[in-house]
Amino acid sequence: MQAFRQNCLSKTSLAKATVGTIRLSLLKLGARITISCRRILIAISTAFPYQNILGIAYSRIQAIPNSG
Repeated sequence: MQAFRQNCLSKTSLAKATVGTIRLSLLKLGARITISCRRILIAISTAFPYQNILGIAYSRIQAIPNSG
């Protein structure tokens, strides 16, 4: 979680948040998941208050080079 906070949440309002706050605001959210043959779609409500931060964290996760 520390690495996630440092690498993905830097320069956001959750950069200095506790593990519990990150868990409650980003990881425990209601979403509809649809799995097809080639992709997994995650539908999050447009009223989700942290959607900008979640988008930033997602793009930063994708930018991490694959070590495998």
